[in-house]
Amino acid sequence: MKFDSNQAWKEASAAIAANREVVFVLAGVFFLLPGLAMALLFPAPQPAAGTDSKEAAATLASYYTSILPYLIPLVLFQAAGTLALLTLLTDRSRPTVREAIGSAARGVVPYVLAQILLGVGVGLIGGTVLAIGGATGLAALTAAGLAVVVVLVIYAAIKTSLAGPAIAVEGERNPVAALKRSWLLTKGNSLRIAGFYLLVGVALLVVITLVVAAFGIVASLVGGAHAGEIAGAVVSSALNAVMALYFVAIVAATHRQLAGPATQGVFD
Repeated sequence: MKFDSNQAWKEASAAIAANREVVFVLAGVFFLLPGLAMALLFPAPQPAAGTDSKEAAATLASYYTSILPYLIPLVLFQAAGTLALLTLLTDRSRPTVREAIGSAARGVVPYVLAQILLGVGVGLIGGTVLAIGGATGLAALTAAGLAVVVVLVIYAAIKTSLAGPAIAVEGERNPVAALKRSWLLTKGNSLRIAGFYLLVGVALLVVITLVVAAFGIVASLVGGAHAGEIAGAVVSSALNAVMALYFVAIVAATHRQLAGPATQGVFD
């Protein structure tokens, strides 16, 4: 079937509005609070003026290595939140919040394994393309290889974006089967889905950037630089949680539309 992005957006917005108290609370618990804790307790290092790309990359690599013991539980926690929201927004059995969280907990391992498998696959193919381009010593071929890798990452992300609903809603527990299911559902609609995700993502990012900047400036003028940093972290975490919620909702609506009436959601 032909994917209708307008219908998907209307369904996603209606789903959130219909049960906003529950889904916003879950988004706050699973996305806002962990994001705020990371922003305040483990702020990312800011590269000094004149730092070259290699030094900046090394600094970031060291930073992420140091926070890995905290990052892994955070990823698992947010994966559970994503699956719980998908269940509430899509499962026609009308589960309670407790049931949705319980179901999400059982799906975390296959969901994370699916993401790992995807990352490894893309990494192997992308690394091979970059290695071939670099081996030639030609800047043009290296740049072309990088462009191919970027396109590959985006394509793979779109094609496997419905693995989450396959696990949360359809009950699939095999990560490979979940990826295959998403690949099948998106067949023939990849460009339409990509355009939809891109449009929503850019719009939300523009809003977040403008609002965070405005709040940061006002807080800095009133309470100083430190207050501005805290205000920026709070507002940014809150808006990122809302953005995550809307993306989960549009993924749920996309899955519901492409998977057919057997998976119609709780807000129909």
